[in-house]
Amino acid sequence: MHKILLLVPIFFSLVSKGCSPQSVSTQSNEVEVVAEAEPELLTGAQRMNMYLPLLTNKRVAMMVNQTSMIGQTHVVDTLLSIGVNLVRIFAPEHGFRGDHSAGEHVKSTKDEKTGLPIASLYGSTRKPTKEMLKGIDVIIFDIQDVGVRFYTYISSMHYLMEACAENHIKMMVLDRPNPNGFYVDGPVLDLQYKSFIGMHPVPLVHGMTVGEFARMINGERWLSGGDSCALLVVPCGNYQHSTKYQLPVRPSPNLPTMASVYLYPSLGLFEGTVISVGRGTDHPFEVLGRPGLENGTMEFTPRSIPGVADKPKFEGERCSGIQLTEFAKTYLQSYRRVYIDWLYLFYQSRDTTAGDFFLPVFTKLAGTDQLQKQIEANVPKAEVYKSWEPGISAFKPIRKKYLLYPDFE
Repeated sequence: MHKILLLVPIFFSLVSKGCSPQSVSTQSNEVEVVAEAEPELLTGAQRMNMYLPLLTNKRVAMMVNQTSMIGQTHVVDTLLSIGVNLVRIFAPEHGFRGDHSAGEHVKSTKDEKTGLPIASLYGSTRKPTKEMLKGIDVIIFDIQDVGVRFYTYISSMHYLMEACAENHIKMMVLDRPNPNGFYVDGPVLDLQYKSFIGMHPVPLVHGMTVGEFARMINGERWLSGGDSCALLVVPCGNYQHSTKYQLPVRPSPNLPTMASVYLYPSLGLFEGTVISVGRGTDHPFEVLGRPGLENGTMEFTPRSIPGVADKPKFEGERCSGIQLTEFAKTYLQSYRRVYIDWLYLFYQSRDTTAGDFFLPVFTKLAGTDQLQKQIEANVPKAEVYKSWEPGISAFKPIRKKYLLYPDFE
C-alpha cells in the first residue's frame, strides 16, 4: 500500500482523531502522521489475474478501440505479449484506432502492427456474422463508454452479446468507470423510436458502467428472442458511482476533454437540430452556435478535419454562439441533470426563415417525440423535468439489480 506523509502542526489534533502517540515527532512542534492513500482505481483490464486463467487454450476475439489500454500499452499488445491466442479484432464506430469520424463507415482490414484481421461492426454489418465468429471461443469487450444512451458503443456491445448467444460463445466484459455515472436523468426511450443510437428503454443518462449495462441487457432479456449470453464481467477495483473519473484517453475524436464529456448528454441532443456543437473546431461539444445568431459571445468556423469532422455542419461559415467549457467545470458536475435551457434558448432565437429547427433524428436522440413537442409549445422547463420522473423512478429499481459498485444515492 502506498503511504502519504502528512504534517500536522499540533499534537492534540492528532489525539482527538484517535492517532497513536508513537507517530509524534519529538524533534519539533510538528508531528508526522503516516496516512494511507486512497486505494488505486483499477479497470477490469488491469485485473488480469481475474480473467487470464479463463483464456488458457482459448481462441480469443476482442472488441476494442484506442481506449482499451493497460497503463501505456494497448490491451491487445499486452495479451499478445503474454501468449494469449488472439485471432480477431472487432472494430466499433470510430474504428480500432479511434481515427474515424462520427458516422463514417469503418472498413474491415488488417492491423498493421499485429497482423490481426479487423472485422468492422460499423459498416455493412452491425452484428458479427457466423463467418466472423468461426472457431472463436471467447469474445472480450473492452471499450471506454461515457454513459449516454445515444453513444453507440453500448449498441455494438448489444449486438456482440446477441451474436455470442446465438453461436454459444462466451462473452467477457472488462469493465471501465463511467465518467457520467454519478447521476441518472433524461427521458426514457420509447421503443417506437428504437435505433442504433438508442436501443434500450433506459433514460438518456443511465448511470451504469458497460459491465453493469451488459448484465442488464442479459437480465432483462433484451437480446433478440429474449435470449441471453454466457456473460462474465470483470469489475473495476476501488470504484464507486460517485467517483469523478478522469478519462486518460479521449473516448472518441469529438470528446477530447472532460468538459466535452460532461456536456455531451446535453449537447448531444443538438445533433438533431440546425445548431452546431463545434464539430470541426478545436472545442467540439463545448460550444453551440450558428451563422447569423445575434448576441453570441464568441465565434467559430467549422472545418473538415480528417478522422474528426468530415464536412461538419456549417463548414467554412462563421458561426456566432456561446462557449460552455467553464460552465461544465464549475456547474454541470454538481447540477447532475441533462441541461435543457440551451435547447429552449436556441429554439426561441431560431431563424424562422431558414426552415425547421429540429431535424428528424432529434426524436431518436431524445428517445421520444415529447421533448420536441414540449419545447415547441414552450412548456415550462420544470414541467419537462417532472414529466421524466415516472420513467426514471421505474428504471432505477431495474438498474439497481445489476449494479456492481456502491451507488451515488
